[in-house]
Amino acid sequence: MSDSALLLVDLQNDFCNGGALAVLDSESVINTANEVITYCQQHDIAIIASQDWHPADHLSFAVNSATKVGTEGKLNGLRQIWWPVHCVQHQKGAEFHPALNQSAIQAIFQKGVNAIIDSYSAFFDNDHQHATQLDYWLTQNQIKHLYIMGLATDYCVKFTVLDALQLGYQVTVIQDGCRGVNLDPEDSHNALQEMALAGAKLITSSDLPIHFFDRANDFRQK
Repeated sequence: MSDSALLLVDLQNDFCNGGALAVLDSESVINTANEVITYCQQHDIAIIASQDWHPADHLSFAVNSATKVGTEGKLNGLRQIWWPVHCVQHQKGAEFHPALNQSAIQAIFQKGVNAIIDSYSAFFDNDHQHATQLDYWLTQNQIKHLYIMGLATDYCVKFTVLDALQLGYQVTVIQDGCRGVNLDPEDSHNALQEMALAGAKLITSSDLPIHFFDRANDFRQK
C-alpha cells in the first residue's frame, strides 16, 4: 500500500438529493467519488470514509435547542449553526448514498456521536476535546498524504482538511468532488481559499493521473 489514502467525507443520504440537509448538486459528487475510487484501487491507495452519526437528541439540531434551522448561536461556548435533524444513528439518512461504491471502503470513522457538541471534522469534535480513531488508523497504516473530497465543502470538508494539516499530513483537496451548504453564496469559495492558505493543494479529479504518478515516484524514492 502507498503512503496515501482517499478520505471520503460524509457521502450520506441526508446530504444528498431528498435528504434532510441536502447539498445542491450532491449527486455529481457521488459520481466523482466512484471515479476517484477506481483510480485509487488501480494505484493501491487506501480508501476510507467519515460518517456523521448523531444521536437523536443531538443539541446541534434546532428542534432540540428550541431555535430555528439556519440561525446561529452558541453550544457549549462554541459558535453553532442550528441544523435540521440529520444523519441520526441507524436511520436511512445516516447511511451512505446507495450509488456510492461502498465495497471499496476499508475503514469508516463515525463522528458527531456526543449529543452536547458538534463534530464537523473527521478527526475531532469542534472543541478538539475528543478524537475519532482516524489519526490512529492513519498512523498505524503509515499514511502521510490524504486526498480529501466530500460534503460539505464549507463545513465538514474544510474542518477535516484543516485538522489534517495541523496533524502534519500532506493534503490534496479534490475540488470537483466537493459541494457546499453555502448559507452565504461565497462560503465554499472562501473555504477552499482557507484550505489552500493553510497548506492544502487544490486539484480536480482530471488532475489525478499526473498527481498519482508524481506521488508514486516520491514514494519509491523514499
